[in-house]
Amino acid sequence: MNQPLSGIKVLDFSTLLPGPLCTLLLAEAGAEVIKIERPGTGDEMRVYTPRVGADSVNFALLNRGKRSIAIDLKAAGAVGRLAPLLREADILVEQFRPGVMERLGLGYDALAALNPRLVYCAITGYGSSGPRAQVAAHDLNYLAEAGMLGLAAGADGAPVVPPALIADIAGGAYPAVMNILLALRQRERTGRGCRLDVSMSDNLFTFLYWALGEGEVTGKWPGPGSSRVTGGSPRYQVYRTADGRFVAAAPLEQRFWENFCATIGLAPEHADDRRDPQATRRAVAERIAAKTADEWEHLFEGKDLCCAIVCSLEEAVRNPHFRERGLFAHKLETDAGAITAVPVPVAEAFRDPRPAGYPRLGADNGFLDGKD
Repeated sequence: MNQPLSGIKVLDFSTLLPGPLCTLLLAEAGAEVIKIERPGTGDEMRVYTPRVGADSVNFALLNRGKRSIAIDLKAAGAVGRLAPLLREADILVEQFRPGVMERLGLGYDALAALNPRLVYCAITGYGSSGPRAQVAAHDLNYLAEAGMLGLAAGADGAPVVPPALIADIAGGAYPAVMNILLALRQRERTGRGCRLDVSMSDNLFTFLYWALGEGEVTGKWPGPGSSRVTGGSPRYQVYRTADGRFVAAAPLEQRFWENFCATIGLAPEHADDRRDPQATRRAVAERIAAKTADEWEHLFEGKDLCCAIVCSLEEAVRNPHFRERGLFAHKLETDAGAITAVPVPVAEAFRDPRPAGYPRLGADNGFLDGKD
C-alpha cells in the first residue's frame, strides 16, 4: 500500500507516552519506525499492567507496527553500531532531559554532520532551555504550572485531576507530529533537516487562548468556575439527573438556549440569564433533577440544543455512531489474539487496513549487523 510516509525511516529513542504516540502516528501513515530500547528491560511501559501476552497492553497499543533494537547507548561503540541507521534515517525522536543525547554522542550537531537531512525532534517537559529545563515532572505538573489545572475546579473548589494526559498528548505528541511534517516539507525545498524543540508545557498555552485574551484585555484573569466555558454560565454546565446521572448542557448560542429552555420547561423569569446567572443555574439544576437521564435523552432527541447524557467509557465504545464511523475497526495482533488498535487521528485513506503487531524487545537487532 502506497501511504503518505512510505519510505520514511524513523529512529525512536523515546519511551512511555509522548514520543511513542508521535511515532505511532507516523507509523500509521506508512513510516518505518525503529524503536531504540534498553537491553533487558526496554521501554518502561513494557512492564505496566494489565498485560497482553509478554508485554503491557499500553505498550502494545502505542507501538503497533514498529520494530525494536535493544542496544546499550552508554556502551563503547554504540554510536558506531547505530551509524548506518543514523545516516539513512529521515527522522529521529528523543525524549531525554536536555543534554543527555549530547553526552551519549547523539546530539543534533553531531548527527547533522553525519546526516544533514535528518529531522531531529526533541520532546521535553519544559523545553531545551530556561530555568526549569532540567526539572523532573509529569503531566499533572505541566498542567499545574501552565495555569490550566487552576481553571478546573470541583464542587469544593479544588482542582480536579483530568481523566486524560493532556500535556503528553496535546502538548507533546501532536505538536511533534505537526512540526515533523512541516520540517519534512521544508526539507524538500532546502535539502536540509533541522532540530525541533517541542515543550509539552509551552504547548498547553494554545488551549488557553480565550483565558489569555480575557486576562490581557480586561486585566481580570479568569479563575475556576468564573468564565463562560469553565462554569461561570448556566449555559455551559453539568447537571445531575433524578437517577444520579448527568446532563452535559452547552447551549451557549441564543437559539440553542431558547430551545433548551423550552424543552426543560424553564420559567420565563430564569430564561434571561443576564439578570442573575446563578439563580438561572439553580433553576435549571432543579428542572434537570426532576427527570432521569433516559427521560432527558428522549426529550433532547431531534432538537438543536447542544446537550448530551454523560456516558461511561464502556457506553461510548458501544455507541452505534462511533461503531459506524469505523473508529474501532483496526486491529492489533498480540500473543493473546487480536485486540482493537488505539484510535488515532490519521485519515483512513492514509492508513493500512491490515492488522499489525508490536515489536518484541530486540527483535530487529539484525539491523545493527546489516542482516535485515
